[in-house]
Amino acid sequence: MKFKKTYSFAFISALYLTILSILIGLITYFFFEKFGMAITIVSVVSLFVLFFFVIQYRVEYFIYRRVRKIYDDVSLLEIEDLQRQSVTTDMETLSKSVQKFAEGKRIEIQNLTERDSFRRDFLGNVAHELKTPLFTVQGYLLTLIEGALYDKDILEKYLDRANKGVERLVAIVKDLDMIAKLETDGLKMNMQPFNILELVQNVFDLFEMKAKKRNITLVFDRIYEFPIFVMGDAERIEQVLINLVVNSIKYGKIGGITTVGVDNYNENKFIIKVSDNGEGVKQEHLSRLFERFYRVDQSRSRDQGGSGLGLSIVKHLIEAHNENILLKSTYGEGSEFSFTLEKAK
Repeated sequence: MKFKKTYSFAFISALYLTILSILIGLITYFFFEKFGMAITIVSVVSLFVLFFFVIQYRVEYFIYRRVRKIYDDVSLLEIEDLQRQSVTTDMETLSKSVQKFAEGKRIEIQNLTERDSFRRDFLGNVAHELKTPLFTVQGYLLTLIEGALYDKDILEKYLDRANKGVERLVAIVKDLDMIAKLETDGLKMNMQPFNILELVQNVFDLFEMKAKKRNITLVFDRIYEFPIFVMGDAERIEQVLINLVVNSIKYGKIGGITTVGVDNYNENKFIIKVSDNGEGVKQEHLSRLFERFYRVDQSRSRDQGGSGLGLSIVKHLIEAHNENILLKSTYGEGSEFSFTLEKAK
């Protein structure tokens, strides 16, 4: 007949205590005549100390084995994560340990759920972003194959539109490749001093015509009398500025203004600000704006073109420099993207 676990625990504990009591009793009996009351007091104290440690050890061992079994059954971690010395007869301490374990599992499950949701959203967005230009190209080519090929006007127009669709596909693939390299540390940074003002001016010159089409003015926030040298990968920072300036042109209001400024952030860093007076972004979108393919206005954003990865790339490039990117936006008034760079020595 099998004992219940608690009965077995109590039986073995009682056996230990009985054996100790007999031993102490025998010692007291043989030495009582010689030492008298002193040996009795010593015996009582010895019994107390021995009983305390026996009970402590037995209860700790009993609890530890069962908590260990729970960890072994439900934990995603290694069993060694449960340290025996942390398990005591203090049930409050044990309760806190279990609560800590449960909270850790809750956070871990929440993170896994969020990652799975992000993965599903990401795959859905990639499929959608690739599908749109692919179907566009396919549609134009099929129309040409079915007879429009012999109409010169239609031929040129449809080939031009198909080419734009291919260019968008290439842009998406290139941006995805860059993000993959950034996330796996495969993109090496060429860190060297460069004049950030000159780089900004180059970006202004590059997109001057694009800005004029929407009557948007590209300006510095003030006149800079001297160059400002920062430390970083000039090519990658230029890409950051391109993405931010193009973004401000796309979503800024017609007849608006895009302003770039450079200020001291602290004694070791500058902060570069790219702001516009466009429509801004609502508060609920701010936390997700740097996610891949996340768009505030799905239909309007796709009409504007682009890969939908610009801000995500900006974030990765700045973080690859071990710097921070910040966003402030007031809906109806405009947005300000800013990032830090180390001052050149």
